[in-house]
Amino acid sequence: MRAMKKILLVEDDRKISELLTAYLEKEGYEVIRAFEGKEALEKFEEEKPDLILLDLMLPEVDGFSITREVRKKSEVPIIMLTAKVEEVDKVLGLELGADDYITKPFSPREVVARVKAVLRRYEKRGKEEAEVISFPSLKIDLSRHEVFVRGKMVKLTPSEFDILVKMAKQKGRVFTRRQLLEAFQDFAYEGYERTVDAHIKNLRKKIEEDPSKPKYIKTVYGIGYKFEVPHED
Repeated sequence: MRAMKKILLVEDDRKISELLTAYLEKEGYEVIRAFEGKEALEKFEEEKPDLILLDLMLPEVDGFSITREVRKKSEVPIIMLTAKVEEVDKVLGLELGADDYITKPFSPREVVARVKAVLRRYEKRGKEEAEVISFPSLKIDLSRHEVFVRGKMVKLTPSEFDILVKMAKQKGRVFTRRQLLEAFQDFAYEGYERTVDAHIKNLRKKIEEDPSKPKYIKTVYGIGYKFEVPHED
């Protein structure tokens, strides 16, 4: 029997929490609820969830701080729930390691659809054929979901990993933001393409020797990005 997936829902608005819980449980998920930051971190440690739905604006310990703490220990998928419309807040959350964001007000059905999409993508990794993609100073192990830079393993979020693999498998090809967005979402939602920039920024920090002068992930101005193979010095 397939194990029930566990969702940690961190939302201080109890009406929203109850509504999302009802929809998620109807789809067969186990929902663990937390209403403030400290409680969320405690339940993360205790419950080991498969995915976190995280409101950014929480009392005491906010969603940004929770994301930082979780990413020190785990690559569990994180979907941010935010009422904030400023692009800088969304980008900051993504740069800290969140995989996606949903802006309030939202449809509970959309939240469920995004949860399914992220978990489906996350599960695919264990079913990948044994394959290693190697470049100078960079190795990507698809089956193990591991990336090594100059022999040292670096941690990538699920979205970062999927973008890197999509580009590395087709080196030299120029990808639009929308095409890269589809690497880690089933659908390229309007208005979400700029989230790719935040993931690219994170990838450069993790795999490039000098992120300001990237050798692997190049910007193609006015279009998007491409992956190139640098020559060894």
